[in-house]
Amino acid sequence: MLTDLRVRDLGVIEDLSLSFEGGMTALTGETGAGKTLVVEALQLVLGGRATPTLVRAGATEALVEARFLRETSEGEREIVIARAVPAEGRSRAWIDGRMAPVSALSEIASELVEIHGQHAHQSLVTPAAQRAVLDAYAGTDLTPMQQLRAGLRALDAAVGALGGDEQQRAREADVLRYQVAEISAAHLSDPDEDDQLRHTEMRLADAGAHREAAAHAWELLEATSGNASDGGGGGDGVLARLAEAAGLLAGREAFDDYRQRINASAIDLSDVGRALRDVVEGWEDDPERLVEVQERRRLLSDLRRKYGADLAAVMVFARDAAARLDDLENAEEKAARLEAERARLVKELAQAEEKVRLVRTKAAARFGALVGERLADLAMAGARVEMRVGPAGAGDPIEAALGANVGEPVLPLAKAASGGELARAMLAIRLVAMGGPQTMVFDEVDAGVGGAAALALGSALGEVSRSRQVLVVTHLAQVAARADQQITVQKDEIGGRTLTSAFPVEGEARVIELSRMLSGHPDSDVARAHARELLGV
Repeated sequence: MLTDLRVRDLGVIEDLSLSFEGGMTALTGETGAGKTLVVEALQLVLGGRATPTLVRAGATEALVEARFLRETSEGEREIVIARAVPAEGRSRAWIDGRMAPVSALSEIASELVEIHGQHAHQSLVTPAAQRAVLDAYAGTDLTPMQQLRAGLRALDAAVGALGGDEQQRAREADVLRYQVAEISAAHLSDPDEDDQLRHTEMRLADAGAHREAAAHAWELLEATSGNASDGGGGGDGVLARLAEAAGLLAGREAFDDYRQRINASAIDLSDVGRALRDVVEGWEDDPERLVEVQERRRLLSDLRRKYGADLAAVMVFARDAAARLDDLENAEEKAARLEAERARLVKELAQAEEKVRLVRTKAAARFGALVGERLADLAMAGARVEMRVGPAGAGDPIEAALGANVGEPVLPLAKAASGGELARAMLAIRLVAMGGPQTMVFDEVDAGVGGAAALALGSALGEVSRSRQVLVVTHLAQVAARADQQITVQKDEIGGRTLTSAFPVEGEARVIELSRMLSGHPDSDVARAHARELLGV
């Protein structure tokens, strides 16, 4: 429901703020006062076409803001949308205070407002909206058909995932078979293998230098007065020095902690020394092993170049390729099974669509007749409405067509009526099949209407307003009198500029406004008596 609308620097409107309530609101005023401009402002904030000519002379931009209350499954939610149209440049839009593309306003508009008027975006002229209206009236159960369509889409996706036709699958399988075999032949088991081989290669490639360095380090740790290889003690190696330092601290309680730490370091270094000795005594030149390591590393490098950034990625590729190959090798069996399932769903879908089409076809004739009866009450006697259902499938596209006058052809809604006739046709459709957004706006709905038809039009709008918020721009007192709220739009000349203002009228002020609408003489006692009669006061 629309609760607030603010318009600034749009045409003859300098700054206008309006508040709306539920039920029916009538916008009235002299011709040219700016009533329709209020509707145009609402269209603008709902994503309508914007041009710089809309901006008030002398202003840099026009701004329209609208606040809505929308019923959701979680309760009532407030939505605030805004649109700025500069005198130069592109327009801008906001939804709930956040900048948004103008297209987002159009998307949200269909959920908030339905506007009916000569220049308005007519939601009910689209096939989708007309189909929804007919289904709402007929109570069409679309669930089985929708479920079957979803199942068919899933099957088509599964068939597509098999990889095209038989020849394409065979070619892909050949490639995968080669790739899987190549990776499998490498017997990969450790993603860190190449790092380990790199260290081995470095050691094997320079084994002599490695032994010499290890021997020298061992000598520094365990050097004796004789040969380090004798393993004797009492020399000048690091371990001997540590033993000497620990001995100097022995028996001195104040240095027990330091002595223990020296002894611990000596034990660690002794372990290192033994390991270095093992290197010196155990490492030998092994050119054959070096060649093996280098060839293995070249193989792993080639696999990484083809299948992944590292060995872990290569192993993942191999698993995925094997799984895909298994799918392809069983594809024909799977394809046959999927095609059989698809054929079954296609048959069931055809039956479900036929049921929907029959429901729609049966309801269409009655729906058109009821809308025609409503149109007769709205000064369109002889108008004919047809809801055309297609001959195949579920009956799509559904098309509403109107013959506005006797002897005229029945044409699609958007081509068959003037602005006023089209608005009344929309009103009649909504009277027969309620639905759509919570707010409905009617502009020019009273064009060419008078007398008893005007009373019927007011009554019809009031009927719709019992379940929807209705805003109607009208020149008819008979229509305005049925409104729960009446807002008068007035144009004045102030300081050499034309300004439009709007304000609600109640009590005697409303009687005076209705008198003006009835006779053009707001001070006429006869007109005021008639106005009170219309208001029932």
